[in-house]
Amino acid sequence: MPTAADLLSTATRTAARNAWALSPLGDGIEQYDGLPATVLSDAPHRRLVRYDRATSARAERPVLLVPPLAVSARCFDLRPGQSLAAHLLGTGRATYLVDYGRITFADRGMGFEAWVDDILPTAIRAVLADHAAGGDHADGVDLVGWSLGGTMGLLTAAAHPDLPIASLTALGTPVDYTRIPAIRPLVVADRMLGTRAVTAPTAALGGVPRHLVRASYRAMAPRRELTRAVHLARNILDTETLARTSAVDGFIGEMPGYPGRAYHQIHTRLMVRNELATGTVRLSRRREIRLADVRTRVLFVGSDTDNIADGPAVRAGADVVPGARYAAADGLSHLGLVAGPRAAEVSWPLVDAFLAAR
Repeated sequence: MPTAADLLSTATRTAARNAWALSPLGDGIEQYDGLPATVLSDAPHRRLVRYDRATSARAERPVLLVPPLAVSARCFDLRPGQSLAAHLLGTGRATYLVDYGRITFADRGMGFEAWVDDILPTAIRAVLADHAAGGDHADGVDLVGWSLGGTMGLLTAAAHPDLPIASLTALGTPVDYTRIPAIRPLVVADRMLGTRAVTAPTAALGGVPRHLVRASYRAMAPRRELTRAVHLARNILDTETLARTSAVDGFIGEMPGYPGRAYHQIHTRLMVRNELATGTVRLSRRREIRLADVRTRVLFVGSDTDNIADGPAVRAGADVVPGARYAAADGLSHLGLVAGPRAAEVSWPLVDAFLAAR
């Protein structure tokens, strides 16, 4: 039986090891290179990968994971135990991911149209073709999007009802932006100063630079940021907790930026004019997308403790999209819906049940 001195010695070594790993000179608490995957195509902003499966058994209908704009695709494979991609593979599903990569000033002209008319339709068709080439046949692709990834999937399904989209699961995807307290200051500023004045800085920068995106994401969880040092100190002996915290920090640190046109559309169409909630999004003077044209099954998953896209904002989707359903995963944060430590018991089963239904 270990003595008190032995326990103290072990704790001291653990604390020292973890403190060093967290320091700028350390290698980090946990080394995770992600799930093994095969790159199917690597065009700019359209990188398509297939996660490698451990079995050759016939796969279920393929799933395409759709990340948001300005967010690292790592959201779907954060770390062991917090990987929706690994979970889907474990349920026997062929799982794919589209990755937009880095966004720069040169991409300032990319708007919703790039995703709706090109990036996602191309990925969907490529997934179905690859699935069939492997000997598995399916009637369509199940899209699983997080946050604005769900928005892009929704607009794509509405704009192209003929696409082979078997279903869409939208995790933390807001539809009624008037129900998001955090954006009200932006809306008020727009109405007082005008859209041109409010969006002038992002227009000049060609979008929202990655450093500002990262700072904004951190600002959405001020308590976490203010208490981070205390949190790390209190858990210096808890390697698992430190690994979770470090994974989130790494995820935030990898966030790319928003392209200029897309951010302008988010600001004017989604936030200020709340067009998703009206059922019609006007991409330009000559083009509008009607959510009433969605022909696939849709599930919205939200949480009442999501401080970025809270439950009521997400729940509104069930009132706008024909036949759509809402499922509550209360108690989870925005990232927690897709990659939190409790996602496996709260939100992922909702996704499983929806994908299993025909």
